[in-house]
Amino acid sequence: MLARQALRVRWSLALRSLLWMLILPGTIAGYIPWRYFRLAHTRISLTNPVDLLATLVIAAGMTLLGACIWEFFRSGRGTLSPVDPPKHLVVQGLYRYVRNPMYLAVSTILLGEALLARSSALLLYWAVFFTAANLFVRLYEEPTLRRQFGESYERYTRTVGRWLPRRPR
Repeated sequence: MLARQALRVRWSLALRSLLWMLILPGTIAGYIPWRYFRLAHTRISLTNPVDLLATLVIAAGMTLLGACIWEFFRSGRGTLSPVDPPKHLVVQGLYRYVRNPMYLAVSTILLGEALLARSSALLLYWAVFFTAANLFVRLYEEPTLRRQFGESYERYTRTVGRWLPRRPR
């Protein structure tokens, strides 16, 4: 009976993680560029070095994003949504190197899409996204994590950079 309940909880978390992935990064890095920045009309030629590079950058960003969402699921027991966050501080995986790899993964996808579409408008959209993400991190996420996790989060911020990896001491 207990095993069945645990399985139900894990499936619920997995479905919520998938839903939030589609809603948040799916909208920001998927639907909006596709619909409003003409990414849907972009022809990809993998024999073109720029298209190949852009495709690889997008694939790398998607892989990194998937790893972050998995780590939130596995270690944090939560999702990427601020309304359904991890219950435990996540400091494993990519979070060992930077505190915000999920935003960096979405940034990577958007930059790859801007390159693929050869779109300065999409590059500007990325700049707006990254500015908004930085403000959200500084004004909401970090204060919330400080309140929730206290000294363990403070230690984490002293050793792991917000956006760039720090040199080991």
